[in-house]
Amino acid sequence: MSTQTIGEEAAPLPALDDRRSYEGVRTRRMLAFVIDYAIVLLLCIPVAVIIFFVGLLTLGLGFALYGILFALVALPYVGFTMGGPKQATPGMQIMGIMIARTDGQPVDSMLAGLHAVVFWALNVFLTPLILLASLFLDRKRLVHDMLLGTVVLRSQV
Repeated sequence: MSTQTIGEEAAPLPALDDRRSYEGVRTRRMLAFVIDYAIVLLLCIPVAVIIFFVGLLTLGLGFALYGILFALVALPYVGFTMGGPKQATPGMQIMGIMIARTDGQPVDSMLAGLHAVVFWALNVFLTPLILLASLFLDRKRLVHDMLLGTVVLRSQV
């Protein structure tokens, strides 16, 4: 097991070529998505209240932010958690998985946010193929993982 330096902390990075690093990842990843989705929805509540007051202060113009409420919450959530020192969202941490780049560099918040955007964009066009890809691609990767050079693996083997 090697380590990669992320900021001031070193996050353990399991070997990318070890088959044990990918056992159960598909199921864990789906459950982590459900957990993270629930957290983002809960975080949308206080943001919706803030948008309400912004809407009042801007004489109704701020109410347009409700149209992008989920993105306003989800992108920073994914960017700062998946792009943080643990390289995982809280849902991923609960399920014992993390994201890694195939070149060994740490995932930064920009790549983590792009990972989420590409996932949602591909999901619009390729559903359910985006999930079926993990049955055929190496390391149980999804299409957006392959495009961005990332892989999701167990955080401890």
